[in-house]
Amino acid sequence: MTERVLLARRRLLRGAIAGAGAGLLAGCDALSRSRRFVDLLALAEPLTLHSQRLLSGDRLATEFPESMLSPQFRPNGSIDPRTPEYLALKADGFRGYRLRIDGLVERPLQFSLDALRALPARTQVTRHDCVEGWSVIGKWRGVPLAQLLDLARPRPGARFVVFHCFDDLAGDGSRYYESVDLLDAYHPQTLAAYALNDAPLPVANGAPLRMRIERKLGYKQPKYVHTVEVVAGYGAIVGGRGGYWEDRDYDWYGGI
Repeated sequence: MTERVLLARRRLLRGAIAGAGAGLLAGCDALSRSRRFVDLLALAEPLTLHSQRLLSGDRLATEFPESMLSPQFRPNGSIDPRTPEYLALKADGFRGYRLRIDGLVERPLQFSLDALRALPARTQVTRHDCVEGWSVIGKWRGVPLAQLLDLARPRPGARFVVFHCFDDLAGDGSRYYESVDLLDAYHPQTLAAYALNDAPLPVANGAPLRMRIERKLGYKQPKYVHTVEVVAGYGAIVGGRGGYWEDRDYDWYGGI
């Protein structure tokens, strides 16, 4: 599917999503302990969401020449998950890995890494911006999430996708999760990424698969993803605010 078609689809989706509001953004390690920072984000989030939806249109995130790649793509958050299901997959070289697309879809699907690599791919060199204030530039390759959603065919009433992950960032037996609306899910640069800088995705950066949602801050781009769940709303999922950090009082949109 061409970028022109994807952008046209996003214009239609915007009409369905606009005015629906948002939940609450997330943060990275150091700032997550700042109540003042959390309160500031909560106040700014509605204005950020609506102004970006109105002003940015179908804008693509800036893409850079490979000469600007960072020497190392700095990892953050979980860098070596120790959950039993992840350790078993890692020990087998992720041969048993399957990405599931389910929820409000007509055709629930599963994809091995080989199956994902066989699909039409996109490569992009983009900047990763962390809410802590640092940035890195990396080269990503993966399958546009729009392709996978089109194959699964979202049902009427679908408005969001929730990404379920293998890592237990809190160390309490929970699992990391995140979400975006269909407008961002169908953005041409939203990838289910399996390669970084022309090599298989390293564990520290989210192997075997992570999301790249290029018009979002880093915390909105989950690593170690095993399921993409299409939903009408996320209020009944885990803490009900659409993501691991959102459940800890950060806002939901996280746009840049």
